Amino acid sequence: MSSIIDIHFLLDAAVQRSNGLNDFGDPSFLPALERLVHSINAEGKLSENGAAIFTERLIESLASRLALESHLKRHPEILQEELKQPVFIIGLPRTGTTMLHRVLARDRRFYTPLWWEVRFPAPLGPTPPEGEDPRVALAKSEVKMMLEAMPELLTMHPLDAELPDEEVVLMEHSFLSAMYAYANIPTYTEWLGKQDQTPAYRYLKRQLQFLQWQKRRRGEAAQRWILKAPHHTHAMDVLFKVFPDAKVIQTHRDPLETIPSMSSFAHTIWRVYSDQADPREAAALWSAKFAKGLRDAIGVRDKLPADRFLDVWYLDAVAKPLEVARTVYPFIGMTLTDEAEKSMSEWIGQSSRDKRAPHDYSLEKMGLTRSKLESDFDEYRQRYILPRKVVSAGANP
Repeated sequence: MSSIIDIHFLLDAAVQRSNGLNDFGDPSFLPALERLVHSINAEGKLSENGAAIFTERLIESLASRLALESHLKRHPEILQEELKQPVFIIGLPRTGTTMLHRVLARDRRFYTPLWWEVRFPAPLGPTPPEGEDPRVALAKSEVKMMLEAMPELLTMHPLDAELPDEEVVLMEHSFLSAMYAYANIPTYTEWLGKQDQTPAYRYLKRQLQFLQWQKRRRGEAAQRWILKAPHHTHAMDVLFKVFPDAKVIQTHRDPLETIPSMSSFAHTIWRVYSDQADPREAAALWSAKFAKGLRDAIGVRDKLPADRFLDVWYLDAVAKPLEVARTVYPFIGMTLTDEAEKSMSEWIGQSSRDKRAPHDYSLEKMGLTRSKLESDFDEYRQRYILPRKVVSAGANP
């Protein structure tokens, strides 16, 4: 039996860690944190080690909130940072979003959130004039430990402390995000699915303004953000509400291929926190979440102009990423420069994707069936997957 996580302990520990700071900002996070902690304690089945890791992650998130509010008081100009026409890459996990994101990140005209930035968005202290930000070393150490504990992680997600990663990690600080990624907490997950995600996205915007302010102070002068997270599939209506001039690149791959893989990934993460993680429960949760998310995304797309979206086929994103990158620029109203294309090409050549071991998973192991996936994802497959397969079959008899 794991230790009980106490919400008052979490709040007090964050204040103590932050040298007495006590303003957590928008109080909407509190009901979400309470729901999360209750569900963890009642249902999470965390191991002693898992409870310790989860507790630390929650304290970090709370301390990050304190740090952000402190910076906003001292530097109110942070909220004047403009996030012009951000580009969001969305789609099911395992559909080439990471590859496309990191290729586009080679263009210096784009801001991208690096792993060390999303894990530690607030400065830990002064950075030496010619030295490395202390957060980078901390993130490198964390990534090293994660890969030593879970070597199979690299077969699922090419984690690197200094490469772009998902801004959904920032959204954890609102506690209105995919915290079910770490444990099986069905009560919280069900509650979360009924909540308005606007506070989470507004808080994400503040954090991106904070990161952009820091980047500009370090001498980075980009034009717009390129972001990516499958999570946005679940709340694309709110994404456009908070970022009204956003553009969305949606990657596509058959859920019959992606859902077993992403479910295996989720189960791998659950095993870090619990000795009783069930792969079938992980698969059932993630399959249901993304089946609904993709249906909701179709509804949002049907209400908005088609020129707000660009569709990318998974095999194109991973097999010919430079060609896909070339299609992105007309979509976002920019020109791909020779310098950016050269940098992208060099990075693609150096990428170790082909050297990674294949991710081992199966429908049977995850308790999934082809017929159930076909039924659950029918609308999405009819619109985006099956037409492409017909075209591909005709081109390759």
